[in-house]
Order: sequence, then structure tokens, then C-alpha cells
Amino acid sequence: MNSRRSWLIWGVAVFAYVIAVLQRTSLGVAGVQATDRFHVSASLLSSLAVVQIIVYAALQIPVGILLDRFGAKILIASGALLMFAGQLTLATAPTIGVAIVGRILVGAGDAATFISVVRLLSSWFRGRILPQLAQWTGNIGQLGQILSAIPLSVVLHSLGWTPAYLGAASLSVLALALVLVLLSNNPGVDVSSQPIPTSTSSGAIKRLRDALARPGTQLAFWSHFVTQSSGTVFTLLWGFPILTVALGYSRTAASGMLALIVVASLIAGPILGILTARFPLRRSNLVIGVVALLAVTWTMVLVWPDRPPTWLVITLVVVLGIGGPGSLIAFDFARSFNPLRSLGSANGIVNIGGFLASFVMMYVIGVVLDSLHQAGFAAGQPGGVFNWQSFRIALCVQYLVVGAGVGFLLHARRRTRRRLHEDEGIQVAPLWVALVRSRRRKI
Repeated sequence: MNSRRSWLIWGVAVFAYVIAVLQRTSLGVAGVQATDRFHVSASLLSSLAVVQIIVYAALQIPVGILLDRFGAKILIASGALLMFAGQLTLATAPTIGVAIVGRILVGAGDAATFISVVRLLSSWFRGRILPQLAQWTGNIGQLGQILSAIPLSVVLHSLGWTPAYLGAASLSVLALALVLVLLSNNPGVDVSSQPIPTSTSSGAIKRLRDALARPGTQLAFWSHFVTQSSGTVFTLLWGFPILTVALGYSRTAASGMLALIVVASLIAGPILGILTARFPLRRSNLVIGVVALLAVTWTMVLVWPDRPPTWLVITLVVVLGIGGPGSLIAFDFARSFNPLRSLGSANGIVNIGGFLASFVMMYVIGVVLDSLHQAGFAAGQPGGVFNWQSFRIALCVQYLVVGAGVGFLLHARRRTRRRLHEDEGIQVAPLWVALVRSRRRKI
């Protein structure tokens, strides 16, 4: 545990995740090009990203069950292979239908990667370093977003659609090779011949039911739901059209802002990791704080007269970057309230949360944009689909989806704290009460 080999395993797994994030976000810089290439509306374009997220979310529980049964190595390798096939399909797609097939394969491969990497952490590391490693894993993985925002964007606009996505596909082949050669599920297990754990289907279903029934797992699900979704919607599909078409920034500036999201994540992640390890009973307060920060910043952007100034857009980008590390707190909840034997299933359940919210928001935003465009055209006021006034209305969808999630989060937190008190005798007072007590002790 926590050995040199542990760090090697972690490095290989994180590299595979970086490439998975690259494949996941590669469509985000190509929204305008995809509209022109396939001659589709905003709602059809959103379906290209939404179907990927639907597949990702739908496979989380099956992948979690398979992960508990077969281990991380097989799942990560299979994911890399599927993403290679998906990007190869997208690179040569002549129609939107074929492109959707490609994104389905990408979503399936992506679904197998992150929760498998998180599961490896619990097998190879112990102690208070785990929450921090979870943050580092998620945040370093977001470097894949920089690869899509800058190098892939440059290749896309200089060499064209097919070379860009063929290049992205080749990186999954590299990840696959490294995983097959170097990755191991557990300490003391030979890399070249890892036994498949024995488990019955009924046992796997029971572990899934048990994990789902735990209030701590439900708290983790809703924590992921409310923190991860807004940034995913922005980086995966609508951010580039918002920045370039609606707000008028150049492609270079827009790519830089998408990259800034990752920089913000890399800075915020270790801080949130330390706070998570230092104050384990206040993790839900960290989650709520991140959601409040997102809500306030989005409100300022959307209510600003005319177009928001650059400093405010940059502030939004930075806050969206904080949302990613905030969502990783959910996996620390899952680790705390589930035994290792069912952690794969629990992580699969949790990972559905943010992506469920994301695909609902992505699709509804596209529908609203098309509806506003058609209404304006019918009224004799035609304008582009991606104009800022339409986006200001469409992006309000976030308040409904995330607001509902916050309500469920608070309910799950009450149940989790009640269970913690019943099982372990630990009573968590409201934050304001704890702060008052702390102040009185100092006095």
C-alpha cells in the first residue's frame, strides 16, 4: 500500500482517464463545425452530445457490477478500445446518424473508465491521502479537456474534421497498450495474469441493492448531481457556441477559457481534498457552498444588461472549474458509507447523478434555443440560433434541475446523519451551531 508501485499504477490509470476526458469533451470545440457538417438544428446537435451522456449514465450501474466482479484492469482496457472505435466512427461519419453511433461508443467506453480508476485507489492506497488522491485523479483527468480545447481545436480548424478525430482515436490505442502492460488490480497480483474474481449474479445484484439503499450513497448521488452538471453542460457542448457565437470571442480566446476551467480545477481540487480530509463531517457543507457559488455567478452573468463583461465571463469559467472538484466529494461519501466489496456498484450509482442532470439540461437547452429561434422567425425577427438573448433564457433550465437536486440532497443528508447517529453514536450539529460552539471554546 502507498508504495512506488502504487504510484505507477495510479499514473497509468490517470493517463487512461485523461484520454477518456479528451474523447468525452472532443465534441465541445466542434459544435459549430458539427452543425455545418451534418446540417442539423440546435436540438439535433444537442442529441449528439446527449446520447453520449445517456449511454454513459445508463451504463454506470452495469459497469459498477462488472467492476466488482472482474476488477478495474479489464474495464479500463475495454473502455479505451470502445472509445477508439467511437472516435474512428465519428472521424469518418458522413451523416448525423453515423456520428451518433460513434458518440454512443465513446459514451460506453467513457462509462467504464472513471469509476474503475477510483476503485483502484481504494485497492492501492490507505489513510487520509485517499480523499486528496481522489481530487487529484479527477482534476488531472481534466487535462484531457485542455487537449480537446487547444491541440484538438487547432487540428480541427487547420486540418479538418477527419484528421482531428483520427488523431484523438490514436491516443486511446496508446492508453490501451499501457493499461494492458502495466496495470494491476491489487497489490501482489502479477500484471500479466490477473485472476477474475468469482461472484454470482445474485450476489452482484444484492451488493447493488445494498449500496443503493444506504443513505450515504444517496447523499453522494445528489452531491454529484448538483455540482458536476453545470460545468459538464458548458464544456461538453454549449460553452464553445456561447463564447464564440453568442458572446463574440475568437476561437483562440474561447479555447483559452475552456482551458482555464481545468486550471481552476487543478487549483481548487487540492484545497477541497484537504478540507474533505480535515472536516469529514462537513463535506455536505462544502458541496452546498460550491452549488451556491455556481448559482450566484450564473445569476450575475444572465441578468447582466446586454452581454456580460469579460471579467465576469472569466469569473464564471473559474467557478465552473471549482464545480468539478466539488463533485468528487461525492465519491468520498461513497467510500465512507460502503464496504470495498460493493464500492464499484456504489461509485456507479453516484456517477449517474451529474450526468443524469447534464443530459437533461443539454437537451432542454437545445429545444429552448430552437423554439426561440422559430418563434422569432415567425414574428418577423429572425436571428441566429446561438444568439445571447436566447441563451440567457435557455440557460435558466439549470435553476430548475439543480434546484430540485438540492432539495433531494438535503433530504438525503438528514437521513445519512440520522443513520450515523443510530449506528455509531455520532451526532452532526448544524454548521451554525458548530461555529458558535467553536467560538465559545476559543473565548
